[in-house]
Amino acid sequence: MGSLQNGLFGGFNGRVGNLVGYMLNGKNVVRTIGHSTKRLSPARKINCDRMTIVNKFLSPISAFIKVGFRLKVVDTDRNFYNEAVSYNKKYAVTGVYPDAELDYPKAMLSMGILLKAEKPSIQHVGAEIEFSWEVPTDLPWKNQKDRAMVLLYWPDQNQHTHILSGSHRKDGKQRVQIDANLTNERVVAYISFVNDDATEISDSVYAGSIARQEPKSIPETEIADFNAKDDATIKKQLVTKHIPVVKSKAMPKKIANNRLNAKLKSLLQPHPKLQIPDKPN
Repeated sequence: MGSLQNGLFGGFNGRVGNLVGYMLNGKNVVRTIGHSTKRLSPARKINCDRMTIVNKFLSPISAFIKVGFRLKVVDTDRNFYNEAVSYNKKYAVTGVYPDAELDYPKAMLSMGILLKAEKPSIQHVGAEIEFSWEVPTDLPWKNQKDRAMVLLYWPDQNQHTHILSGSHRKDGKQRVQIDANLTNERVVAYISFVNDDATEISDSVYAGSIARQEPKSIPETEIADFNAKDDATIKKQLVTKHIPVVKSKAMPKKIANNRLNAKLKSLLQPHPKLQIPDKPN
């Protein structure tokens, strides 16, 4: 239900019939809603398709877009999200309906007058992705402490992660922790800069992409060699385990010594047939 403001002829908030009233940048706005029963023309089909493509990309990252386009719509009746959709629908969609798709390098996630990132790139560093950019030797002092705004987007999973106030521009790099499940998936990256008091922002720059990493497969020849070596090792262990114990050379000598000892003992015993004569009288 809508509520009137400033009397009968003032603005209103909420829905009344097929009208919706709301405040936008301090102004009352009224728009109609509803579903059209008209058959879509070819031009409208193309427009709807492009809107769907752009919204799928921008909707999950609206928090980043809000910061990126906030200054672009200051003192206007335009909305930050609609501004981003308008630009990307016009410039970042390639192909012909129904095979159109988003051209990620041409997408824009922020717009402003601050210095852009120079020659940005990304790479995997362990469980993180590292952004790096060139720091000019003549970088103005006022820009050295600009903060990096970075975003990673995984198109196939429609997931993202971002940092809105990262490293200083003069540092030349920013690392982002990522989900382990996304380590080997295709990812695209963007970077912007915002000054310390957030009164200026740069145009975003496409920082590159990393393709999906397929699991490395072991060639069949290597598997066969490995299995053969493994079988040989097992057989060797089995043979070693069941080899009968061979008596050492010291054992016959020990037996001989035992026999010799027995013979000596018998010699030392009084001979049963030996009779010692009695002493003469």
